[in-house]
Amino acid sequence: MNSKRAVTKPSRRKGKLARMDAKTGSGVRLLDREIGILAFNERVLAQAEDESVPLLERLRFLTIVSSNLDELFEIRVAEFKELLLAGRGDGTALRRSLAAIHERARRLVARQYELLNRTILPQLAAHGVVMHTRLNWTDAQRQWAGRIFETEIEPLLTPIALDPAHPFPRILNKSLNFVVELQGVDAFGRRAGIAIVQAPRALPRILRVPPEVSGAPHGVMPLASIVQGFVDRLFQGLEVRSVHQFRLTRNSDLFVDDEEVTDLRAALQGELVQRQYGDEVRLEVSAGISDALVARLLREFDLEEQDCYRVDGPVNLVRLQQVIDLVDLPELKYPPFEPSVPAVLREKDLFAAIRKHDILVHHPYESFAPVMEFLVSAARDPRVVAIKQTVYRTGADSALMQALIDAAHAGKEVTVVVELMARFDEETNINWAAKLEQAGAHVVYGVVGHKTHAKMAMVLRRETAKGATVLRRYVHLGTGNYHPRTARLYEDFGLFTASDDICADVHEVFRRLTGLGQRGTLRLLTQAPFTLHEMLLASIRREAAHARAGKKAYLAAKVNALLEPTVIDALYEASAAGVKIDLIVRGVCALRPGVPGLSENIAVRSVVGRFLEHSRVFFFHNGGKKDVWLSSADWMDRNLFRRVEIAFPVRDRKLKERVIDEAIDVHLRDNVNAWVMDGDGNYRRKRRRGKPFVSQLALLARLAGA
Repeated sequence: MNSKRAVTKPSRRKGKLARMDAKTGSGVRLLDREIGILAFNERVLAQAEDESVPLLERLRFLTIVSSNLDELFEIRVAEFKELLLAGRGDGTALRRSLAAIHERARRLVARQYELLNRTILPQLAAHGVVMHTRLNWTDAQRQWAGRIFETEIEPLLTPIALDPAHPFPRILNKSLNFVVELQGVDAFGRRAGIAIVQAPRALPRILRVPPEVSGAPHGVMPLASIVQGFVDRLFQGLEVRSVHQFRLTRNSDLFVDDEEVTDLRAALQGELVQRQYGDEVRLEVSAGISDALVARLLREFDLEEQDCYRVDGPVNLVRLQQVIDLVDLPELKYPPFEPSVPAVLREKDLFAAIRKHDILVHHPYESFAPVMEFLVSAARDPRVVAIKQTVYRTGADSALMQALIDAAHAGKEVTVVVELMARFDEETNINWAAKLEQAGAHVVYGVVGHKTHAKMAMVLRRETAKGATVLRRYVHLGTGNYHPRTARLYEDFGLFTASDDICADVHEVFRRLTGLGQRGTLRLLTQAPFTLHEMLLASIRREAAHARAGKKAYLAAKVNALLEPTVIDALYEASAAGVKIDLIVRGVCALRPGVPGLSENIAVRSVVGRFLEHSRVFFFHNGGKKDVWLSSADWMDRNLFRRVEIAFPVRDRKLKERVIDEAIDVHLRDNVNAWVMDGDGNYRRKRRRGKPFVSQLALLARLAGA
């Protein structure tokens, strides 16, 4: 076994391994999580296969699938392998699960490359977007590529021949690499064999080719083709017998021991250094590579044959996103739209507007600008004395974070709860935490062992009311992140309110996050890990009680994932009682809908379209009271028990109807982008009856005027 495996310390992850043990024996009442993730990516790939989708957007969906698969292997498959390595759980069941994942993933990957090579690239070429690879270079293209190699690429390359003095180099996670077979004898008399060439991450993976060289208006060339085309220049006097791309995926989950950590930021920074060199979980190689070379790489990385994916094209399709950015062809992309700003938020005094009544915004159809204005104006307003906010994902370049820094510089009390463990955004959040601290803000990292996933911002402002000075609180709560860029791509709800009850609850949640003490009682909000799960079960069971009493009973939910077993069992019991249940689950769903005697009153559908359906909405009929909740939490174990989440009620009657219509009803009408799930976890497109109806297009037309 490879000696590098010795760095793994399964005992450090005893908590995570114990949780994984409990997940490996799902019964007939629950569907498999990992297969559900792959099924979701099959639906995403169907968008890339859909001829009605603009061509460059089809390419984008194709790359999204690859990005999602990377995370599946980096996190989920890595956990299964970690369990096997630690000797935990049922080894036979774990191996069976891994085999099922590989089988389905391999089919999905084959579909991707088939679509890329036979459809998307030829159709792009017909529009003047040509991918020049070394197998079809003209003389002019070869000369151009050779100059680029000599001047911009070769100086950065370090070829490493494998021999007793040159051990196999450390391979970065998801990096581009080449394995080269050589023949001959070098200047020192050494017989050539195998060499490894690593592509530095500083080099762009896709290069724009001048039109006069390309012969097309939008020619591009992969870095990999240039390296492969001129790799012989790195080995003067030797014969290059073959050169192939390969890419290694590693375990990228970070671990901080809750019991031992004394400084979360320092501990996390130490883990980040090692992320690029976690245990190996997957090997991708270009087609045509010999079995002997594959066997050598698998031995080096201590992987099995099933862990190897031979692909007919670039080993990293995610990098093809650069083509979309390089090509200026609006007709091959979704039509642009301008999010609207609700009339009530166009008033000069935003705080006065919020005082009048609660305000709902629905992104991306309605602009995220008012959320930014809420914090930017608070930073400038001399009457604002304090700002408190949670940060989960916000981006490396964030006007919102700069507003908080400006507020701290202005002498306001700024408190920011930064979630350092936001997966793959850890480094960005560490950097923002440092900048906020330097500006004088109070920065805390929530509760060790519980990610802070709640989306909250609160502004405290001194105002005059009836001749007296009062301290009034204003709050923004959301289902999505404070991230202006993704707010144009992700569907989410946000609520502005000056409600005394909600503001007092938000104040209490911040107190729990920054200080110590027993939890107080919340008036309207529910919070995980304390009361959110209880509220969901109680609400579901109340609908079941109404049904048993012969009253109308209905519930609907829109979430990204549904996995938590006790919630699923409560839904099964409600279905048996006669409650009609509509579930809109974008991603993985472990519940089995429509099964006689178990869930015949439950329907599950998934909507996959231009925007990422991201909001979490819970609707309970409750005897006509129509309880509507917006939340940061999915119906998953981690959200309900291991994260700080909130759910907040929508109390205004008109706003309730808006949420029910825009989050539930409109998607139940979709007969183009909706997929209906059966009891075995299979999905089929909803049968089109009558006129095509696309929920996202309908909301664009209604809210954004597009």
